Amino acid sequence: MGARAGLRGETLMLVLTRGKGEAIVIGDVIEVTIVEIKGDKVRLGIQAPASVTVHRKEVWTAIRDANVAAAGSPPADLPADLLPKKPPPNEKR
Repeated sequence: MGARAGLRGETLMLVLTRGKGEAIVIGDVIEVTIVEIKGDKVRLGIQAPASVTVHRKEVWTAIRDANVAAAGSPPADLPADLLPKKPPPNEKR
């Protein structure tokens, strides 16, 4: 079982419950292990080939936004839920 594409191309989230020392496997080569749980913080251990980049979401978003800005437009194959968020237009009072 894994994430599946939704009706509009967005991805769906698979939610799992894991405890300390337990792991999940993504594809055949990535393993994510719960290393520590302390309060509302969870430490993850990630084993992946060197060819797979691993970033915290906020770092990945900054990299993606910089790449989109440099290219002038997002790649055509980027799913809609991963496109940079446009700020809401300023409301006139």
